[in-house]
Amino acid sequence: MNIRNNVALREKLAAEYVLGTLRGGARRRFEGWMFQDADLRNITAQWQQRLSPMAEFAGSVQPPKSVWTGIERRLNLKARATGWEYWIKENIAFWRGLGIASSGLAALLLVVVMNKAPDDNSKIAYVATLNDDKAQAAMLVTADTRNHTLDMRLITNAQIAADKSLELWAVPKSGNPRSLGVLAGNRGKFKLPDTALSGDVMLLAVTLEPKGGSPNPNGPTGPIIYKGNWVRL
Repeated sequence: MNIRNNVALREKLAAEYVLGTLRGGARRRFEGWMFQDADLRNITAQWQQRLSPMAEFAGSVQPPKSVWTGIERRLNLKARATGWEYWIKENIAFWRGLGIASSGLAALLLVVVMNKAPDDNSKIAYVATLNDDKAQAAMLVTADTRNHTLDMRLITNAQIAADKSLELWAVPKSGNPRSLGVLAGNRGKFKLPDTALSGDVMLLAVTLEPKGGSPNPNGPTGPIIYKGNWVRL
């Protein structure tokens, strides 16, 4: 499909992308078009600016108890186990779902990354916007699959205590989370392991740990403060 000269369709797809109603293969195709089309990236950014304020007027909705019961059952969170299962259960209220605001921010940051002048030696294949508990973008993570590097950068003014560190984790659908790096300062670059992008990764999470990272070799010890998902470019 060639949408370059179809103005109405470009506007429609950009709006659906920001709203999050463009899904599956259609969403992936649109992301591929954005990568090649600067004008389409600008249209998407404009829709983000129009639609994101709507989230401020949306009232909160309390889902039925059966929804969270079903989630806990599928994630095997009922039993108060030790280790990762207990830790993720204690934090489940924090990372339940991403709304329109966080989806829009992810789209906007994707546009920012795509508009940057690329490094000829790099291949940014994945990007993730990690959000705080108010669904505000807090960290940008990119994966360079050519050089096998992972780049983390804080995009907030959050102050981290001198005796604390931020640690990034790949959270799989089952088993213990996998540490991807401990951030010292506002930005860091790390080796990109294959397991960071494997199909079992459910989300990325950042925890607040003692300085130098979690002392537990099996997973995090501190609370989740940021979370988000990979977007393949």
